Amino acid sequence: MHHETSLTAFPATEVIAETAATLISSRRTILPKRLTLPAPDEDAMAQIFAAAAAAPDHGQLLPWRFVLIPVSERHRLGQVFVDALLERDSTASDLELNRAREKAERAPVLMLAVVDAVCGDPAIDLSERLVSAGCAIQNMLLMATALGFGSALTSGKALKSTALRSLFHLSISEHAVCFISLGSVGSTKRTSTRPDAHAFVTTLPRA
Repeated sequence: MHHETSLTAFPATEVIAETAATLISSRRTILPKRLTLPAPDEDAMAQIFAAAAAAPDHGQLLPWRFVLIPVSERHRLGQVFVDALLERDSTASDLELNRAREKAERAPVLMLAVVDAVCGDPAIDLSERLVSAGCAIQNMLLMATALGFGSALTSGKALKSTALRSLFHLSISEHAVCFISLGSVGSTKRTSTRPDAHAFVTTLPRA
């Protein structure tokens, strides 16, 4: 039987709501190539990961994890990007291979988000696990923004490559979801307009 725990409601004041709205609306994707030093320090990273821990997690499975890729190991990821490109296109040019390799060197902080499809309780669908991971990631991005850092999520076909799965020792039930990049904002580009609610909210009609 499920027992609900009584929690003290968070004080919903106008100032807090405005602060939250400002933080959320100020988050922008800063491409990894535009992220520079200084990187978030140990204390900042602790706050960023603590924010992830506040994400909703049905069954408390902790179905997601993050793997930091130190600068000293970026060359290994760069080789994975090269190998993944060659898996898809054995005729890739040297220029294309160098571009693939270079992607691993961008951003002061780089990590891989991984989601496990079966850990804890296989009855809880992958979709719920991905939602939890998405909430954890968004919390991290918002905390990074609050601390004055830029951030980005990147993906790509390499996430499904044999080379990447081998490098990160992913189990058969684990999925590489995306890379997360963090750093100071070196430069920005003009941002796109965000949609209004009417573009993505509807109401179920009466029967």
